[in-house]
Amino acid sequence: MGIPVKLQAFEGPLDLLLHLIDKNKVNIYDIPIVEITKQYLDYIQQMEKEDLNIMSEFLVMAATLIDIKSRMLLPREKNEDGEEEDPRQELVEKLIEYKMYKYMSYELKDRQIDAEKALFKMPTIPKEIEEYSEPIDMEELLDGLSLSKLHGIFKSIMRRQENKIDPIRSQFGKIEKEEVNLSEKIEYIKIFADENRKFSFRKLLEAQCGKMEVIVTFLAILELMKTGIIAISQENIFDDILITAI
Repeated sequence: MGIPVKLQAFEGPLDLLLHLIDKNKVNIYDIPIVEITKQYLDYIQQMEKEDLNIMSEFLVMAATLIDIKSRMLLPREKNEDGEEEDPRQELVEKLIEYKMYKYMSYELKDRQIDAEKALFKMPTIPKEIEEYSEPIDMEELLDGLSLSKLHGIFKSIMRRQENKIDPIRSQFGKIEKEEVNLSEKIEYIKIFADENRKFSFRKLLEAQCGKMEVIVTFLAILELMKTGIIAISQENIFDDILITAI
C-alpha cells in the first residue's frame, strides 16, 4: 500500500528514509531493509511530475536500497579481521550524520527566532548629562597629594595616640562610649572650618579623643574634599597639610 506523502515534505532521500524509520519505530542500527525499501519504492511510484534533478536523487537512493536488499540475501562478506560486514553499515552512518546536522539546523533556527525577539538601541546620552561639569577640579584640588602621603600622616597620628596612653591607667577598666557618627563628624568639621577658615590637618587629628574618632575624622575630611567644601594644600613634601574652607 502506498504512502500518501508529498516530495515537498522532505529535503532529500535521507530525510525520507529517516521519516520511514521513525514512522515504523525501528532501530536505525538494525534497519529492516526489505520493508523500508518497499515503502520507499511505493513513495517513488506515487510521485507525479516533479523536478528531474530532485527525482534523480531519490532514484539513486532507491537503487542503493535495492542493492543493499540484494546483498542482504547473499552470504555476508568478511573484512580483513574476519568479521562479517553489514551491507547497511554505510547507509546507517550517512543517516546518523544527516540526523545530527538536521537537529543542529533546528537548534540554529530556534536561536534565530529568539534573536529576532531581541531589540537593540544605540546608546544615547541625555542632554543634562552631556552638559554636566564637575563643581570643582579634583585634579587641581588633589595636586601634589597622594594616598601614600595621607597614609603616612595617619600612621604618624596613630603613633602619637599610642604614646599618650598612660601605662598605669590603661590597666583600669574602660567605659565604652558610643561609636562616632560620620555624618555628625562631617557637620562638626564644617562648623570648625567656617570658624577657622584655615587650619592644620595634623592638629585636627591630634585633637581627637581616640582611634575610632581619628578614623572617622579622616573619612569626613575625604568626603568634604570630594564635595568641594574644603581644599587641602602642602607647600613641600612631608610638610603639614593645610585645610582651607571654600
